[in-house]
Amino acid sequence: MSPVIRRTVPAIVLAGAMMLAATGCLAGERAGAAAPAEDAAAGWSSDTLSIDFATYNPLSLVVKDQRLLEEALGEQVTVEWVQSAGSNKANELLRSGSLDVGSTAGSAALLARANGSPIQVIDVYSQPEWSAIVVPAGSPITSVADLRGATIAATAGTDPYFFLLQALEAEGLSVGDVGVQNLQHADGRSALEAGSVDAWAGLDPIMAAAEVESGATLLYRDVDFNSFGFLNATEEFITEHPDLAQVVVDAYEQARTWAIAHPEETAELLAEVAGIDLAVATTVIRERTNLDVDGVPGAAQRDVLERIAPVLVDSDAVSGGQAAVDAALQSIVHPDFARAATE
Repeated sequence: MSPVIRRTVPAIVLAGAMMLAATGCLAGERAGAAAPAEDAAAGWSSDTLSIDFATYNPLSLVVKDQRLLEEALGEQVTVEWVQSAGSNKANELLRSGSLDVGSTAGSAALLARANGSPIQVIDVYSQPEWSAIVVPAGSPITSVADLRGATIAATAGTDPYFFLLQALEAEGLSVGDVGVQNLQHADGRSALEAGSVDAWAGLDPIMAAAEVESGATLLYRDVDFNSFGFLNATEEFITEHPDLAQVVVDAYEQARTWAIAHPEETAELLAEVAGIDLAVATTVIRERTNLDVDGVPGAAQRDVLERIAPVLVDSDAVSGGQAAVDAALQSIVHPDFARAATE
């Protein structure tokens, strides 16, 4: 029996109690009402689970490749895998209900929740340095100050975009001093190499591939301007399917243990899925991705988000302004599943 299954059995019992309490099905109340619709043998609260995988989330690749969810859930639950091209796409899928669980950067999750998307972080999958400002080989731009008047590709609503805003602010510039082209990450690299933009707010592993394959240069780096990798779920999924949420987080914690012990194999998997050279994937895993972090979301993640929050407000990306961001900061963390998984 796999570690996922062993940890999940007590979680199912706890989840059942949570569901009964949430719906008011206490002893003597709604007596005679039908039991929740679930398979009597398996006890799962749903027969489907929609979850993403992404090259910026190495643990998702391990969970998918090793079929950890399928093994734990058995034939009673169909696992639907959807690839996310960026945090913005994962957030769109979560908001539309196409995903139950999706992976984003912390800044993107905060932005989405502040703008009304009912998501919460249920696990932390990495502490990466996955963002930097990139210029092409031979560029005359040698500092952030040189970006004044430049055209920069960036994917709005993602960590690289907010990295760009923080970098500009740190050097006395604002987004009004540059021209931003809103392009998906891979398209940003293409635009940079085609000469359509002067710089790019890059994301690994695409950024690392651009360094090796086309000689792109990381103009500006600051690990503190990167937020954590968040595994998010909709509030509806958390409330109505806590048993499945626990299985997902258990699988992620199992994948974390394996990936930390097998960095070479993790890099090989990333190279295969992302279609990049193994040396590039190895750089991403070994030098720019810290998987050995506490999966329980809490104070450390809030501290990072609080540093990013003013940038969100000043960029007018949040319709409700400071009040909406403050409310999101107070409500975005849901640590229960990760605590149970790591215990």
